[in-house]
Amino acid sequence: MIPLSILDLAPIVEGGSAGQALRNARDLARHAERWGYKRFWMAEHHSMPGIASAATSVALAFVGEGTETIRIGAGGIMLPNHAPLQIAEQFGTLESLFPGRIDLGLGRAPGTDQAAAYALRRNLNADVNQFPRDVVELMSYLQPDEPGRVRAIPGEGLDIPIWILGSSLFGAQLAAHLGLPYAFASHFAPAQMMDAIHVYRTNFQPSAQLEKPHVMLGYNVFAADTDGEAELLATSMMQAFVALRTGTPGRLKPPVPGYYESLFPNQRAMLDSVLSCSAIGGPAKVKAAMESFVAETGADELMLTCQMFDHQARLRSFEIAAQSLRD
Repeated sequence: MIPLSILDLAPIVEGGSAGQALRNARDLARHAERWGYKRFWMAEHHSMPGIASAATSVALAFVGEGTETIRIGAGGIMLPNHAPLQIAEQFGTLESLFPGRIDLGLGRAPGTDQAAAYALRRNLNADVNQFPRDVVELMSYLQPDEPGRVRAIPGEGLDIPIWILGSSLFGAQLAAHLGLPYAFASHFAPAQMMDAIHVYRTNFQPSAQLEKPHVMLGYNVFAADTDGEAELLATSMMQAFVALRTGTPGRLKPPVPGYYESLFPNQRAMLDSVLSCSAIGGPAKVKAAMESFVAETGADELMLTCQMFDHQARLRSFEIAAQSLRD
C-alpha cells in the first residue's frame, strides 16, 4: 500500500463561515491521523470566497495544535507572493512548534487573479528564472549558520523537507535538478501528468534531501456508502469548478441532483477533463479506481482531495478511501 495524504483548502460552504471551515480542517486532520494518512497539507489561495486557507502558515499552526503525529504542511506556498526569508521564518516557527512534522511545498503560480496579485505586491514582470532563484534562496536560509549571511530565526539548521509543486513540465524539471520530491496537481490539471512524471524521473539528480525520485499525485476522491450517494455529493465540486472556469467563484454549494446532466456539452467536457483523475463511487468502485490510477502512474504517494458540502460526508469519504487501500 502506498502512503495516502490529504490536501485541504478549508472550503467555506454556502451559509457557513471561514472560522467553521478552519475548525472543520482541524477536525479532518484529527480523523486523518487516526486513519493512517501520512500528511495533511493546506494550500494558499487569495481573494477566493470559498477557500479559508489564505494565511496558510497560520492555519497550519491551528491544525498542528490539534494533532499529534500527522505531518502538516503547505501544498503549497505560492513563493512569488512572498520574500523567501519570511517563508523560511514562518515554517521555521512551525517546525520549532511541531518538530519533525513540517513539510513545505512551493509553487510558482500566484494562487489568485491579477488584481489580487498586485494587491499582494507581487512583481508580475519577474523573469522565468526568479522562482528557481527564490527556491534556492529559501533553502539557503534553512542551512546551518554561515558568517555574513542573513539568518532565518527560527529556521536555520532545521530539517524542513522542501517539495516542488507543479502542473506542467517546469516544476518537474526544477524538482529533478534540485533533487527534491515532486507533487503534481493532477487533481485539477491532469493534462501533462504523465509527461511531467517522465521528465522528473528521467532527469532526477540525488541530493542531500532525497536519494531517489518521489512523486506524489493529486487525486480527487468522492466516496460514499453507495455509488449514487457519491455521485450526488460530487456535484458540489462540479459546481465549484464550473463557477471558477466561468469567472464566478463562490462558496461551496449544496449537492444538486442531475447537475452534470443539466450542463451544456462544453461544460461537461471541461468537467470530464478536470476530473479525469478522480474516484467517484462506493467503496468497491473507489478502491478499483485508486488501484488502477496507481498502477498506471507508478505514483509513490497519493494526495487526496475532496470538497463536499457536508462535513460529516467529507469525513466519511476520506475514511472510505483510507480503508480501500488497506483492505
